Amino acid sequence: MNQATPCPPFPSLPPGSAPVACVDIGGTKVAVHIADADGECAKIVEPTVVQGSRDALAKQVIGLIERAAAQAKLDRKQISRVGVASCGPFVVQDGFLELAAPNLCGGLANGASGLPNDWLTAPIEAPLRELFPFVRVENDAVGALEAERRWGALHVAGSALRHCAYVTWSTGIGTGLCVEGRVLRGKNGNAGHAGHIFVSRDDSARCGCGNLGDVEGLVSGSAITRRFGPMGYANAASLFNAAYAGDARAVSIIDDLCDIMGRMLYNLIATLDLERISIGGSVYWHHRDYLLPRLRRVVQGKLPALTDGCEIVSVGLGDRVGDYGALALVA
Repeated sequence: MNQATPCPPFPSLPPGSAPVACVDIGGTKVAVHIADADGECAKIVEPTVVQGSRDALAKQVIGLIERAAAQAKLDRKQISRVGVASCGPFVVQDGFLELAAPNLCGGLANGASGLPNDWLTAPIEAPLRELFPFVRVENDAVGALEAERRWGALHVAGSALRHCAYVTWSTGIGTGLCVEGRVLRGKNGNAGHAGHIFVSRDDSARCGCGNLGDVEGLVSGSAITRRFGPMGYANAASLFNAAYAGDARAVSIIDDLCDIMGRMLYNLIATLDLERISIGGSVYWHHRDYLLPRLRRVVQGKLPALTDGCEIVSVGLGDRVGDYGALALVA
């Protein structure tokens, strides 16, 4: 269904730069790549660990960095900086960020998420700082926003846009926000969690965070599986494939999902007076040609004083936006 979209070459660090590790943590997978002055020199991807003690994820990340470094014929001690772009939100514990992400921490919704753990948080910054001289942890949508403003669809005519957002529609829903040329972060780095905006009283749409009726609980990849699996749509791919084959019920479901996502996009535009929103994430990216016109239709024409002049576009960095986002934190 999608037309091929070329992705820019992976950026190289300035000549003489020491190698960096770029970590992208999502609800489905963890990707680690090593970059240096020659560009990307190693990459390893694994399913995200969500079992065991609450430090299991940090141990996985450290192990992946070590393996990726070895693949690049480097010792771990040669890694100068580590950038971590992770699904959130975060909490601060003893001065260090820990993950309190509904897609990772099963204790947040008293087991309703179905995750095989009872974690309330998962440490990430402190364990990495014990081993590496520089560590920067940001929400993955913030990392993607920074990458899109440097190399992707939010970089226009040689300059980064000043009033823009990146939205991910994936296992979860997240946003990175930029106003007046400044990336919004908030007190704990959690600005932009628009996926947890309430939009419904639907008690069946429980989010992994415990909320009922928020955007993520209604339209995310995990929500699609949870809500529509009993109808025969095992996951997002099966739902969209059914729609492509002419299944009227699947088409109607996707239209409803787009209506919810479109409202969220409109609310961002109305609140922040944006000039462009780029959308990525696995659910969106694999079905972008089907979804983009539907999302645009929800937004366009609503209060033209706000929506005129704001473009909604597909992510410029494609399905590698997470890799670029982690790199943007340390490059």
